[in-house]
Amino acid sequence: MATQNGGLSDKDEVFSLLSNHRRRYTIQFCKQEDGPVTLSDLAEQVAAWEEEKDVPELTSAERKRVYTSLQQTHLPALADSGMIEYENHEIELTEAADELDVYMDVVPEGSIPWGVYYLGLSVVGAVILGGVWVEVLPTDPVPAIGWGLLVVSLFAVSAAVHTYTSNKYHLGEMDRPR
Repeated sequence: MATQNGGLSDKDEVFSLLSNHRRRYTIQFCKQEDGPVTLSDLAEQVAAWEEEKDVPELTSAERKRVYTSLQQTHLPALADSGMIEYENHEIELTEAADELDVYMDVVPEGSIPWGVYYLGLSVVGAVILGGVWVEVLPTDPVPAIGWGLLVVSLFAVSAAVHTYTSNKYHLGEMDRPR
């Protein structure tokens, strides 16, 4: 159910909407195109992503299967939620689609989630500061404040990298959605 301003009213609805890869692919493609797209162009790109092929390599059956599914199921669901406007075989994202970014913490293959990373960094910081406090780590060449600055610097650099990669992996920013 959409709210009065066209957005989704709760997290369950958002996760239900994003639970299907074809709806995620639709949002991805529309964000990449930055304007209205045709249903046939969308269906071709979604089929290409699904089949891991280039668009010219697709068979008509692969295109048609995706076209029909989008037209009958996925585009109406996205339109009912207020994420897209869908008329005359043309699709365009609404402003409400921007609220989906917060739910899409995309973690590239081979990476760890940022929450786990920061937990590990906190443990390292606590060990360093604890080592200074119980005088296990030397404070002669490096004063205690230097160790503290090291820990703060680790968090600052990590936050900068996190911000950069989060922007890089938003829906619409990747070549192929996950």
